[in-house]
Amino acid sequence: MGVPKELKYSEEHEWVKDEGENVRIGITDFAQSELGDIVFVELPEVGEEIEADEPFGSVESVKTVSELYAPISGKVVEVNEELEDSPEFVNESPYDKAWMVVLEPNNADDANQLMSAEQYEAMIDED
Repeated sequence: MGVPKELKYSEEHEWVKDEGENVRIGITDFAQSELGDIVFVELPEVGEEIEADEPFGSVESVKTVSELYAPISGKVVEVNEELEDSPEFVNESPYDKAWMVVLEPNNADDANQLMSAEQYEAMIDED
């Protein structure tokens, strides 16, 4: 199970990729493996403001429905529409095809408060 080194991670198993002005957000390989087969993904609308540590959508698997928690606050500037028709991308490609949203962060420094790949690996090893 890979944990890409260039990403930042939240305790709720979301990843954040710095893309300059904006950040791309998705769920980790660990999270999708714990959830099982994803059958539905609910995401916010472009233009919505999301708050750090608050739910911004959900993923539904054959086992359960799990909230997606925003790792940082910001305005949604892009949503991965492909997940509506292909929720299985979350299982197949959590770091590439299955990104959830692109945010314009309220505070660019917020991502620095998240865990590094090493810290995240240590946290999931404890679970």
